[in-house]
Amino acid sequence: MSPEMATGHREKAFELLQADAAKILKLIEVQMENLTMPQCPLYEEVLDTQMFGLSREIDFAVRLNLVDEEDGKGLLESLERQLTALHEASMRK
Repeated sequence: MSPEMATGHREKAFELLQADAAKILKLIEVQMENLTMPQCPLYEEVLDTQMFGLSREIDFAVRLNLVDEEDGKGLLESLERQLTALHEASMRK
């Protein structure tokens, strides 16, 4: 595989992970707006399941050398910060 092709695969892998993180954020936003409060066990279950799935995707991409481990951690941490801010905002309502 050429270096250009490898770089393209790495960029695509990270874009896909970012898209999955955005989907999780949107799912939780919709859930908080329409369905349940953050203290609800269903909310916690959905959040835990989605975050676990994303972390496994990131681990897989790291093992394939498609995503740098630090970039993967950064993506998870960024999503966690966004979800925390969303949770705090919903608690102020």
